[in-house]
Amino acid sequence: MALSMRERIGAVTISAGATIREALRAIDRGALGVALLVDAESQAFTGLVTDGDLRRALLAGKGIEAPVAEVERPEPKVARVGMSAEEVASLFSEPVRAVPLLDDEGRVADLALFDRRVRLPVTAPSLGEKELLYVSECVLTGWVSSAGPFVERFEDLFAEFCGSEHAIAVSNGTAALHLALLALGIGRGDEVIVPTLTFIATANAVAYTGARPVFVDSDPETWTIDPAGIEAAVTPRTKAIVAVHVYGHPADLEPVLELAARRGLAVVEDGAEAHGARYRDRPVGALGDVGSFSFYGNKIVTTGEGGMVVTNRGDVAERVRLLRAHGMSPQRRYWHPVLGFNYRLTNLQAAIGVAQMERVEEILASKRRIALLYADGLRDVPGITLPPEAKWASSVHWLYTVLVDERAFGLGRDELIAALEAEDVETRPLFIPLHLQPIYDKAQRFPVAERLAASGLSLPSAVGLGDDEVLRVVELVRAASGAPAAAAPLP
Repeated sequence: MALSMRERIGAVTISAGATIREALRAIDRGALGVALLVDAESQAFTGLVTDGDLRRALLAGKGIEAPVAEVERPEPKVARVGMSAEEVASLFSEPVRAVPLLDDEGRVADLALFDRRVRLPVTAPSLGEKELLYVSECVLTGWVSSAGPFVERFEDLFAEFCGSEHAIAVSNGTAALHLALLALGIGRGDEVIVPTLTFIATANAVAYTGARPVFVDSDPETWTIDPAGIEAAVTPRTKAIVAVHVYGHPADLEPVLELAARRGLAVVEDGAEAHGARYRDRPVGALGDVGSFSFYGNKIVTTGEGGMVVTNRGDVAERVRLLRAHGMSPQRRYWHPVLGFNYRLTNLQAAIGVAQMERVEEILASKRRIALLYADGLRDVPGITLPPEAKWASSVHWLYTVLVDERAFGLGRDELIAALEAEDVETRPLFIPLHLQPIYDKAQRFPVAERLAASGLSLPSAVGLGDDEVLRVVELVRAASGAPAAAAPLP
């Protein structure tokens, strides 16, 4: 359950004699961006420290066990219980985002925040103490480029996570998909089958190789590529199928793999939105010939920018490693037998990735919690279709996405977007199908993908959303439809 403000104040309160490590942990616990310092005996307020203050101290050379009292920080603004809202608001400024309210004994009775979370984003990265510590280690040791211990550590953790023999870190998810295709020998004159309902990078990566993307409609039950449509799209030029695990739900891979084996095709999994999703109780990514993942800032696991190629095929892994680093021979330095790319991940980014992987189960559990809360609150709203989860699948609900039927709901999808925006709730429409994009415009119709794209809406899904914030969105959606408030509080 989300913490109340009183509980959060308790969580972020530490002794004035605490260390930087203890202050970081307090900030992580309370998710308010500050730690409150109090006298150990009287519990009177003595000051506060922000996550920014601590970052600057670490970068300046302070050790993690240094006393927080040694951290340079501005004099805090404080208010007194009983001050008017206008008086408290006047204390805020660009550097001042938290103002303690003190009682007559000088103890913290409440905390006024310039709340950056009043507006609910569709998604936001979940970063904490470990990410800061590992990045600080990179800066302090000088390992900030593509060489460094965190890169290999990140690859090992992600390979274990996916159950794959190999994981190769690269600069972004599109680069991962591009290298995966190149390593399979995809090139000019070839065709690669992709779902039309996906982010445009899926098709672009195919085009980068010189091959042509061939589009297939969505399965209405899973919203992923329709296995029944793939067979009809295969031609003598077809070399591969890209199965995209859209919005965190696995594609139905068994029929895809069977068809690929029968027709001599490679299968690429695009798992950019599906870290941790499972197909028939197996993690996605290395179930085909090769898989790709993205670590962009809005993804379940993030490194800011970054990507990963996973595979059980040694030949594919070897080729990807060669191509990602300028095509330089591993046996002879500055010898380039092939045309390669600079698609390397930095040690700085990998440090964030390692921290993320060390708490990935916590992140996935939060995604599941948010999805269950939305499902409980919206399942009885007329005109709202909840996202799919097939019996053979475990979705990670990258973005919690619903369909809006205007006739039953009373508002169209775009009208609901506007209504929620007016309440400072960010939403996002589904991807525009690729066959409708200007650079891929085809005289084709894919009715399922078009229907999903026209009616789909992604709700706030950030890992850090509290239960009360999910409930706020639920009640706004219910109110927009004219449905009564939820019959019972969300669990």
